[in-house]
Amino acid sequence: MIGGCTTIGLVQMAMGVDPGENLRRATQLIAQAAERGAELVCLPELFLQRYFCQHEDVRHFDLAEPIPGPTTEALAAVARRERVALIVPLFERRAPGVFHNSAVLLAADGTRVGVYRKMHIPDDPGFYEKYYFAPGDLGFPAFELAGRRVGVLICWDQWYPEAARLAALHGASVLFYPTAIGWHPHEKQAEGAAQREAWRTVQRGHAIANGVYVAAANRVGHEPGPTGSAGIEFWGSSFVCDPQGTVLSEGGEADEQVVLATVDSSRVEQVRRHWPFWRDRRIDAYADLQRRFIDE
Repeated sequence: MIGGCTTIGLVQMAMGVDPGENLRRATQLIAQAAERGAELVCLPELFLQRYFCQHEDVRHFDLAEPIPGPTTEALAAVARRERVALIVPLFERRAPGVFHNSAVLLAADGTRVGVYRKMHIPDDPGFYEKYYFAPGDLGFPAFELAGRRVGVLICWDQWYPEAARLAALHGASVLFYPTAIGWHPHEKQAEGAAQREAWRTVQRGHAIANGVYVAAANRVGHEPGPTGSAGIEFWGSSFVCDPQGTVLSEGGEADEQVVLATVDSSRVEQVRRHWPFWRDRRIDAYADLQRRFIDE
């Protein structure tokens, strides 16, 4: 674990129909975060586009780009100019017919540090990601970025304790979750509060169970779906919590903003000494986790 304090920033933004305008707005918010002291900034999942996975349309594959590609090159220049490291989620075109939901990590000098490919791919009403994305094949690594080791997991990954644990086992002291999650408008009144609280709670649980910071960057705004669909109302609420699950900073439900917090490796050390979950893990007894279900 690399020591010291780092100020991190989460960009919470609304996406329009023009990818160029989304990139311009993201660049503005990155600059705002850097001006306020951020050393590492994370953008939301698939920030260049509106959330196109609300329906299946082969034309949407035209939105994908390679890594490296135009967006990584543009934001590498931003990283150098603002002297800030970046986590950049992208629709990756890996090869003809092979696409991923990915995130590129850029150092403050613009150098590409690594890539994470989303491992858990949902297929639910309004979230038809299996049509577009192959599952990731790079595992759950940690990367050295802005003076510490960080893990990057994307949206649906945030519900899986195994993903958080493995990234932490690779040495991550901060888990970043770029996200695109929200309400189906017809469900919001009855289920909305419980859905959002479950989202916050499970990620705070990952922080506690692993003795790490968690930082989730979500989008905001209503994005219409296909004809006849109510679309999705993205609930923002981007937040950073510490290794005891205490929320340090949180965004609102609807506004574009930058959420800032300082993460401290000494806090990770302190919490893990007092709550020694890592010491008491029974690594000899967990082989059955590799089974889909344990049939008696």
